[in-house]
Amino acid sequence: MGVRYIWDTNIAIYYLQQQLPENAELFIDDLVKNDPPFISAMTEIELLCWKNSTEENIVVIRNFIESSMILDLDAAIKTKTVEIRKAHKIKLPDAIIAASALVYDLTLLTRNIKDFQAIETLKLINPWEE
Repeated sequence: MGVRYIWDTNIAIYYLQQQLPENAELFIDDLVKNDPPFISAMTEIELLCWKNSTEENIVVIRNFIESSMILDLDAAIKTKTVEIRKAHKIKLPDAIIAASALVYDLTLLTRNIKDFQAIETLKLINPWEE
């Protein structure tokens, strides 16, 4: 099995809004041909709370969530989140997303590399740079 990816909330929003540059769009389109998107429970919550969503966006978001593999907040993710928060100055939602990636050995797709780069063992890809 090849590399598997977890999507940061910002990537999901850019993708759903069709706001990715062409290279990133092609990269992500290629990913979703082979695997459903993996998202953390935190990303699911953030997408459903997204303040700029219209009724049409909400339908698109719900369809995306239904087609995704959602990584719920199990004991391992909670434990890893606590470790990350104690070791790094990182927002709780980002710590949950990072913990989900680490627990399931996934590479995090994010535009906000700087938010996560202090976590040495976390694999990161910015689709804008692919």
